[in-house]
Amino acid sequence: MLAQAQRTRIELTKPTTPKDDAKANSPEVPDVYAIPAKFDRVVVLRFKFDTDLLAGIEKMVKQQNIKNAVFLSGIGSLRGYHVHSVSNRTFPSKNTFWKDPTAPADILSVNGFVIDGRIHAHMTLSTGDKSFGGHIEAGNPIFTFAIITLGIFDGSVDLSRVDDKTYR
Repeated sequence: MLAQAQRTRIELTKPTTPKDDAKANSPEVPDVYAIPAKFDRVVVLRFKFDTDLLAGIEKMVKQQNIKNAVFLSGIGSLRGYHVHSVSNRTFPSKNTFWKDPTAPADILSVNGFVIDGRIHAHMTLSTGDKSFGGHIEAGNPIFTFAIITLGIFDGSVDLSRVDDKTYR
């Protein structure tokens, strides 16, 4: 009974501006584009029991002076989880936040980017009877351990628009 009371689901609208939310695709923005890149280095992060996953990533990105990177791998286990995922198909976008601090889960994968020092990471989780995932939020305490590998790009890479929903 207690575990059920702990689980929360919240939906929030994430508007930019009414003008940006209403704008059509621009012919000036390519349908897809490539960003040539080279790794400067690779960093492996190891998290211990009860460390918050997002806070640990943020701490290491700052400590390791990482500006732009890609998540290459991520595994581990959690004592509880907190993620969000998109929950509609039209602008303004809506996100649903799923949180259960009492539900253990295995981390099947972590992927995403560090963009100008900002974390944009997703993870896939398994509870044994289901798999799910979304954007990593604060409130993901490590259980046994977690390991994340980051490929750090050299200084020539510009990722500033890759996750900008108004760049269309």
